[in-house]
Amino acid sequence: MRKILLAAVVFLAACSSGEVNNKYCNLRARLNIENVTQAPVLFTACESMGEYCTIKVDGQRFLFTDATNHTSAINISAMAGYSGYYPGLSGFIVGKLTIPEIGEDQVRVVCYDLACSNCYQNYNITKPLQLQTSGYAKCNNCKRTYNLNDCGTISDGPAGRNLYRYRVNYISLALIINNGV
Repeated sequence: MRKILLAAVVFLAACSSGEVNNKYCNLRARLNIENVTQAPVLFTACESMGEYCTIKVDGQRFLFTDATNHTSAINISAMAGYSGYYPGLSGFIVGKLTIPEIGEDQVRVVCYDLACSNCYQNYNITKPLQLQTSGYAKCNNCKRTYNLNDCGTISDGPAGRNLYRYRVNYISLALIINNGV
C-alpha cells in the first residue's frame, strides 16, 4: 500500500512540475473597458470575425491599433469603467475568431499577449509581435508567424509554443481581460 501511495505522489509531482499545455497561460493580466465604442479600432476587433487589434499604453493613453495601422487613442483618465491595467508582458492582441472553438457553439473574442511566447520562454526577452492582415501575427526576432484564429498556433517558422492566451469576456460592449494569478 505504501508503494502505491508513493508511486501516486511521484506521478502527480511529475505531472504538476512539467509545463502544462492549458488553454490559458498563468501570467497576470488585467484590463476593463466598459464601452469599447470609445475606440473604433477595438470595437471593430470585438465585433467583426477575423479582425484583431493590439492594445498598448503610451504614457497616459491607450493605443488600439489594427493590422493596417489605423489607431484609436483614449486617455486613460477618460475611459468609463477604467479600473486598473496590468499589460501582461507587452500588451494585448484582441479580436474575434473566424469560427467557434472546438466544443463551443458561438464565435468568441480572444486575447493573446503581444509578446512572442517563444522569445520570452527561450531568452527571457519580450519581443512584440507585428499584427498582419488575415488574422496572423509575426515575430521579427524568431521569424515565427502565429495564427490568431487557431488558438495562437505557429503557422510558419520553427516549432515551439503557442501564443500566451488570457481569459477575456466581451458582454454588452464591455471588454474584461482578467487573468489574475
